[in-house]
Amino acid sequence: MRAMEKKTSYTVKLTPAQMDEAARILREGNYRRRTVEHAVAAAAGEDCQIVLYKSGKCLVQGKGAADWITFVLEPQVLGEARLGYEEVLNPDSIAPHMGVDESGKGDFFGPLVIAAAYVDEAIAKDLKAMNVRDSKTITTDKAMQDLARKIRSRLGDRFTVVAIGPSAYNRLYDQMGSVNRILAWGHAKAIENLLEKVPGCPRALSDQFGPEQQIQRALQQKGRKIKLEQRHRAESDVAVAAASILARSAFLSAMEKLGQAHGVTLPKGASDKVRAAAAELVQKKGGVVFLETAKCHFKTTDDVLGPLGKTRKSEGLPPAPERKPYVHRKKVSP
Repeated sequence: MRAMEKKTSYTVKLTPAQMDEAARILREGNYRRRTVEHAVAAAAGEDCQIVLYKSGKCLVQGKGAADWITFVLEPQVLGEARLGYEEVLNPDSIAPHMGVDESGKGDFFGPLVIAAAYVDEAIAKDLKAMNVRDSKTITTDKAMQDLARKIRSRLGDRFTVVAIGPSAYNRLYDQMGSVNRILAWGHAKAIENLLEKVPGCPRALSDQFGPEQQIQRALQQKGRKIKLEQRHRAESDVAVAAASILARSAFLSAMEKLGQAHGVTLPKGASDKVRAAAAELVQKKGGVVFLETAKCHFKTTDDVLGPLGKTRKSEGLPPAPERKPYVHRKKVSP
């Protein structure tokens, strides 16, 4: 494993009180004073230079910058350990890479959406400053769409969204017979599309959903050189978090359009509320409407059709996938 290199430059925003305390430390400590334009105070310490600007920014540079932040700025000025550790201990988090995530996998209605977002150090820092985080922690659709707009604005063209609508999804499921294989295909497509825009991207990170070989096999020639990485809770990575928000934003927009096209409001998820809306839709348009609005392999399809006296066959829907019965295995005493 390669040794992780510490960053050599940090910028920290300080309050007026923190600026005063930092200036006092530079005045009274073992530092060599420097003169810097627009600075309240500036000094050189052991292996680093510190500048306090009138704007409230503290700039720390040099090979000892991380140590100064860890042992001086955080405990004596900030009063908390809130800066630097992720970037020092995990430099890959801000190194150039793309994050990939999906939305809609657990929703009966609507598409499956896969998004990919590219970050470098500057973009990663800006996204973190915007509080970009796992889309599952964002509680309202409005907040999701607002943050997605900001992300799109910052990324420019360095993202891509692959939306697999219900009709295409049902065809793919009929061909592939596995959600994970559809996910692998969608992830590969998103990666390839983003590589067209950022051909030098060295690495793609996604949440763990199946063997990495599934994505690797789905990648075409141009995508096979990229390093693929899957890990659990990958949404903690800012690129994956950005992709998760972009994917959810696209899913929400698609759901709204789909509902308008069919004259109903389509709920998210697979709850009782979803089943009630699905039953109403079937009564109006017949079960075949699921081919255009829903993921037909869900058990929800059978839960809705049964009480209405309908079957998949009578409604022209694909047969239910084979579901293995749950077998309770008793622990065997040694």
